[in-house]
Amino acid sequence: VQLQASGGGLVQPGGSLRLTCEGSGRSFAMYNMAWYRQGPGKVREFVAAITSNGVFSNYKDSLKGRFTISRDNAKNALYLQIHTLVPEDTGVYHCAADRRTIEVIKRTGDGLDYWGKGTLVTVSS
Repeated sequence: VQLQASGGGLVQPGGSLRLTCEGSGRSFAMYNMAWYRQGPGKVREFVAAITSNGVFSNYKDSLKGRFTISRDNAKNALYLQIHTLVPEDTGVYHCAADRRTIEVIKRTGDGLDYWGKGTLVTVSS
């Protein structure tokens, strides 16, 4: 599976943004998917994950309520809706695909099967 994230850009604090991750290949729907981010000078951190059928999802605890992960398997697409952006949301957002459970994905944050090229989100006035 090849993945490519897009939708990043410069956003003012308080704004909203929707990131998209497009996947190639017929196997996209077989994978649980996740978003990670890496802020400047920070380690990469888990943001959210969603099951292959889109029914279940989980989030980094501190991000619940502002972030919503979703997917459309018919379009081979994964989304991340972000509301009320704050400067601390600045970073490169990557999508990833993995066959392990979303609980494991959230806990380990490493060794995922596939990673996509990230998209930069900058929150600044």
